[in-house]
Amino acid sequence: MRLQNKVAVITGAARGIGRGAAELFCREGATVIIWDVLDEGENTVQTLRDQGFRCEFNHVSTTDVPGIEAAARDVYDRYGRIDILVNNAGITRDKTLLKMSFDEWQQVIDVNLTGVFNCTKVVAPYMVEQRYGRIICTSSINGVHGAFGQTNYAAAKAGIIGMVRSWAKELGPKGITANVVAPGFIQTAMTDAMPDEVRNQAVATIPVRRIGKPEDIAFAYLFLASDEASFVNGHVLAVNGGQAL
Repeated sequence: MRLQNKVAVITGAARGIGRGAAELFCREGATVIIWDVLDEGENTVQTLRDQGFRCEFNHVSTTDVPGIEAAARDVYDRYGRIDILVNNAGITRDKTLLKMSFDEWQQVIDVNLTGVFNCTKVVAPYMVEQRYGRIICTSSINGVHGAFGQTNYAAAKAGIIGMVRSWAKELGPKGITANVVAPGFIQTAMTDAMPDEVRNQAVATIPVRRIGKPEDIAFAYLFLASDEASFVNGHVLAVNGGQAL
């Protein structure tokens, strides 16, 4: 119950890594509010409620500032606080530089970078008011090392690291920590669709010789959201099985 009586907002938690985090945060005692554009969020919430957990779904796009403002105000009005923000939502539009369109560049930047700014910009004042907060943002191993065919994604994920380190300096004196989790190769619907040969080649580059699971990332989120991490600020936590050594 490390998050008992805490209120957590998790973006992109209808499925995948975000859903794993929502489930774990609920088990640890938090009230979880899922912000997502996927209607699957309703099913995720219902599943968690059937287990007796406190969980809600709001249809929120990280690119819609008025929608974010209304959703954050609703959470605060009903619960009186927002303790944790996990900026987990993200998309991919993979192409090499020469084939990537301007729209494919902008779509990823809008969601994966500007969307993180939007949500944090809106939620941070509530945390400042209560003199407490945990901001956790999802980067990627590819945001640290780059990746073939991911100019847009790698740029956005690298930008997150710079933003968070700035927030760590600005918000730390106000009782708020800001940290990054940088996942490696994680099992999701996208990786499940890969040919076995491609997936096996990727696993062969990971020293622990397995693909990561959503709960591997969720446990990293949990640590950074807990009071155990109160002295961790501006850190990039790599969760990749040693792939980037």
